[in-house]
Amino acid sequence: MSLKDTFKNKTVFSLEVYPPKTPEGTKKLVNALTGIKRIKPDFISITLGAGGSQNNNALELSSMIQNDLNIPAMAHIPGIYRSKKDVADFLKQLKQHNINNVLALRGDINPDETPVGDFNHASELAEFIKTQGDFDITCACYPQKHPESIDLVDDTLHLKEKVDNGVGHLITQMVFDNQAFYDFRQRLKLAGINVPVEVGIMPCTNCNQIKHITELSGLEMPKKFVDIMNKYANNKEAMRDAGIAYAVDQIVDLVANGVDGIHLYTMNNTYVAKKIWEATHSLFEATSYQLQHPSLSGSDNQ
Repeated sequence: MSLKDTFKNKTVFSLEVYPPKTPEGTKKLVNALTGIKRIKPDFISITLGAGGSQNNNALELSSMIQNDLNIPAMAHIPGIYRSKKDVADFLKQLKQHNINNVLALRGDINPDETPVGDFNHASELAEFIKTQGDFDITCACYPQKHPESIDLVDDTLHLKEKVDNGVGHLITQMVFDNQAFYDFRQRLKLAGINVPVEVGIMPCTNCNQIKHITELSGLEMPKKFVDIMNKYANNKEAMRDAGIAYAVDQIVDLVANGVDGIHLYTMNNTYVAKKIWEATHSLFEATSYQLQHPSLSGSDNQ
């Protein structure tokens, strides 16, 4: 079953991990992921640096998730520093490992590197991947707009171009303010963008890490979130628990409002993933039941 079909039957729950730098680290992560198989994520995405230096590590981890853990793997493909041949070769490797799901990205710009020029935008990469076989293509989206977009209209037009070029599923950048996502969802509807959209949730368990990421992305933080960071910044355990609670609160609200799915940015912290799933799994099960049995759910808004 393709990911696009999965969204028809359930509220999707997925995870993101990144490849450790050493074989020992990879084995440790896979062992940790084995411990959360009972969560039964619909897929796990695996990040890949824009420069491609982690190609082998990412491929190895993706293959272990896909073939050893029997969880669908989604390989990230940043295109800015890759040629068409590089991407085609990587796609062939993915196929050899039974990996059919890819996340097409432009990739972060490094001022010390010169882009190859074949893929200056994710839409161009998605269009190329579509010619290379039967891949299920996902792209990123930005509810509060991409930092380089002129305005929300410009951002929405670029997103529509991605979808028109073969993207069947979107994952948002991390969201800390649900209302920003609901406003974004309305813009998508007005623009005729009708593919499933997962909301990216990053539990705030490390203040410095979150601050760094949000500074790069230009995200506006809601006051409630800022207050949590300021209150518990110097208490590691309290910060972890508060971050989990904030993420759970977001997920409860999102699932109640008919979100297509939740994509959890785990930062390779499987403890946090477990805790969030334990607190929310009944919501996903109830909503999925409604999707599969609309006549029995008593609700006509799904």
